[in-house]
Amino acid sequence: MTYLTPVPISHDALLAEVSSTACGGTCLFLGTVRDGPDEHGVTAIEYSAFEEMVEAEFARLLADAAGRWPQARIAVRHRLGTIPSGEASIAIAVAAPHRAEAFEACRFVIEEVKRRIPIWKKELRVDGSATWVDPSGRPTSSPPVPLSATRRGGTHD
Repeated sequence: MTYLTPVPISHDALLAEVSSTACGGTCLFLGTVRDGPDEHGVTAIEYSAFEEMVEAEFARLLADAAGRWPQARIAVRHRLGTIPSGEASIAIAVAAPHRAEAFEACRFVIEEVKRRIPIWKKELRVDGSATWVDPSGRPTSSPPVPLSATRRGGTHD
């Protein structure tokens, strides 16, 4: 399964992946690039990742979710590259027998993505400047280097 994509995310395709007559509740979460609250404004976010590592971690995350909600059907896509403000950078679709399970599983997946998935983002601003930010949105001097990359002697540029 490929969880990363360089193209706009198709909500219809995600919903089709999770659709089932056994599921009475479907939840779709979209994380969109927003304009910043300050006068500098965000025009886009540039997302980058060590793709093999991210794909493997997404598979583990979704396996964890399946263990908690075995009857749920879950699909997720995260964009890489430059995504303009207003467009979705991540989409999660969950269908489950009941709405509470769909909401719980969807919330679990997005919170775990923020905690576990090593995708770096650089905010591109109206004034031409760029700022690396951590998953919580706090500015940082550069993208973090994943521990597994440092063990292999590699780094992320």
